[in-house]
Amino acid sequence: MSVKVLTASQMREVDRITIEELGVPGLVLMENAGRNVVRVLEEKFPSLAQERITILCGKGNNGGDGFVVARHLKMRGHAPRVVLLADPGSLQGDAQTNYEILLTNRITPAVARNAEEWAKLRPELFGTTLLVDAILGTGLTGPVEGFLLEVIRDINGSFPHLPLVAVDIPSGLGSDSGNVAGESLRARCTVTFTAPKWSQVLPPSCARVGELIVTPIGTPPSVYAGNQEIYLNLLGEEDLAPFVRPRDPESHKGDYGHVLVVGGSRGKSGAAALAALGALNAGAGLVTAATAASILPLVSGFAPTIMTEPLAETDAGSISLATFDYGRFAAVAAGKTVLAVGPGLSTNPSTVEFVRRVVKDFPQLPMVIDADGLNAFAGADDLLQGNGRKLILTPHPGEMARLASVSNQKVQENRVEMARGFAMKHHVYLVLKGNHTLIAEPGGQIYVNPTGNPGMATAGTGDVLTGMIAGLLAQHPDAPVEKVVSAAVFWHGAAGDAATERRGELSLTATDLLEALPRALPGKRHGHRGHAHRHGHDRHCC
Repeated sequence: MSVKVLTASQMREVDRITIEELGVPGLVLMENAGRNVVRVLEEKFPSLAQERITILCGKGNNGGDGFVVARHLKMRGHAPRVVLLADPGSLQGDAQTNYEILLTNRITPAVARNAEEWAKLRPELFGTTLLVDAILGTGLTGPVEGFLLEVIRDINGSFPHLPLVAVDIPSGLGSDSGNVAGESLRARCTVTFTAPKWSQVLPPSCARVGELIVTPIGTPPSVYAGNQEIYLNLLGEEDLAPFVRPRDPESHKGDYGHVLVVGGSRGKSGAAALAALGALNAGAGLVTAATAASILPLVSGFAPTIMTEPLAETDAGSISLATFDYGRFAAVAAGKTVLAVGPGLSTNPSTVEFVRRVVKDFPQLPMVIDADGLNAFAGADDLLQGNGRKLILTPHPGEMARLASVSNQKVQENRVEMARGFAMKHHVYLVLKGNHTLIAEPGGQIYVNPTGNPGMATAGTGDVLTGMIAGLLAQHPDAPVEKVVSAAVFWHGAAGDAATERRGELSLTATDLLEALPRALPGKRHGHRGHAHRHGHDRHCC
């Protein structure tokens, strides 16, 4: 299932509850943290015995974790070098205790209190083959400055290809945003504790994290898992599994819903067809594409499995408002389970009025609105109100900007806030597509999708997603909408990853994604781009 993603203050509160209310000493948490980092090192570096390991430690608890890492490495027969980037006299609490234990175990850290002492020590790092970063933790509130900034710049500049494992978070990276403020180390792998942090799952900052491995250190998940004030969640393969189980041998196509895709126009027939195929490939029992009459042969020509309905059209070859005359559209929509509206529709004025009428007149049907279906509400977003109905919007950043009457830049800089605010204000489910697509639900919870890759930035992949969401909704009418939508988004991205393994990013097309859907199912994925899950650790990647 999805896991909660915490801010720095939420993590501090979780630690406080664990220590003060549950009685787990901070020293135990630090011990577990350091020991888990060593386990990851042994797993990720099979030749660890041959590595020359340097551990850079700060004066806070992150440095304390690093001291524990050093001690456990020595206990396993390694000879790590430890560099303390602070005055030993400045150490306090559990970090000080573990420093003293380190000395007792005959590991004496080299000390660099300032830039001058660092300059003297720095040449000794050139023999290092594996670097462990335990300088700064998740409590950083602004760009790193001074002496430690110089250290970070030196490491990035002098050792850009050196494998670096970050303890909890790469030093210099803030916890509470995907935006990057200042310089930070860039990790090949980050071992974080208890739960992921915002910057570790949101772009662009997550690119500095590398492979993210989340390890438990003593806090029961019940401390934070049910907290609705913690509203950011990270999806995993377990969120898809319930919606793609084997079917009842006695079932028939009528048991899996009938999706009506409303889309297409002259020159954009493929969008409607791809959405219809997305619904079919996601398992819908029946799919009908309703489109402008003149392009119907083109849509039906994509696949014999797509049923079609011709609709009245404008002179420009797009669906006309006249489709509502004599109850024509009501007849087409009768008996359908889900409507998917928008792919390839165009923004012809008559078509815009048609879309608005569809949304207004069919509140009883779950509805997925995408592309020009969304553009029909640019400057008129007050007409998009969920109010208890199943209304799912799937904008890319440009469409989101038009819906919210803001700049594209503002959307990209505030993706979580934009998606959450719009979903709560309009009582809708909103899928903000892009790097790490976000799913926002009316109650304010946000789900971050870790699957997908830049190869999916190509025509038609969004149409496939629209169809997939509609297809899963048709099959699971009683499941929570946000769970169904999240499953579709995760599966869509995973299919893109599977397709990229065969086709590469440059050559990926929407039809490749459709072909890859079966290979992206749970149990058949290969962990492309680090999106693997294994017992003991949750693994994610930017």
